[in-house]
Amino acid sequence: MKISEIKERLQFDNLSQEELDNFRADERVGVQKLVKAYDKKQKAILKEKLDYRARSLYEKKCRELGYKFIAGIDEVGRGPLAGPVVASAVILKEDSYYPGLNDSKKLSKGRREALYEEIIKDAVAYAIVEMDNYQIEKYNIYQATKLAMKKAISNLEVKPDFLLIDAMPLENIAIDSHSIIKGDTKSISIAAASILAKVHRDRLMVEYAKKYPYYDFENNMGYGTKKHLIGLEEYGICPIHRRDFEPIKSMIKKGERNE
Repeated sequence: MKISEIKERLQFDNLSQEELDNFRADERVGVQKLVKAYDKKQKAILKEKLDYRARSLYEKKCRELGYKFIAGIDEVGRGPLAGPVVASAVILKEDSYYPGLNDSKKLSKGRREALYEEIIKDAVAYAIVEMDNYQIEKYNIYQATKLAMKKAISNLEVKPDFLLIDAMPLENIAIDSHSIIKGDTKSISIAAASILAKVHRDRLMVEYAKKYPYYDFENNMGYGTKKHLIGLEEYGICPIHRRDFEPIKSMIKKGERNE
């Protein structure tokens, strides 16, 4: 075979062992480079599958105990100075496989966006809930986050029989649950929820940036970056700023409010 033909053949994963043995026995330098690249790719694919399996252990244990609809719960946006806190709940299919699925903060924007589309298309059920800055002010950020999580659970079209929750335990929920510290790195269901919440919130903040262009929301997502703080100093606060968060709270006391 020509090297170009071997290169094309190595793009497929359904190679027979005989084909691979023949390619490995080929002494041409170009073929050996192609085989080496193929082996490296296959090794990476295997590692990803093993990692995914490891992050599926909580879900596997739940199913062994008889649970069928396992929902992952996560939130994003507790720390920013502006915008809502967003919670998501998602129930994945038992046989689902999303290569690269992990804590949303560890993924590139492009990968998050791609996974978001795959998950909402393929999931058994999902729900995304926002709690705006006024609700955060009313309940405080901790309680507003819990309320968003509970509402996301209740909004699922398929009722879950077990909840895997990232870090934050939820009280007064009539569903069996388990809270996992750093759950978005240990559970595929929680990781999926973190991606849905993160992408949804980021898209919101990009839209808010068009309405309130002085704070660089499209890049900082409401966090207190240098550009954001400069915008606050020059233009005051806008309607989506969290008025009980510093330095917003102090600015309001000084009468520097711009709504």
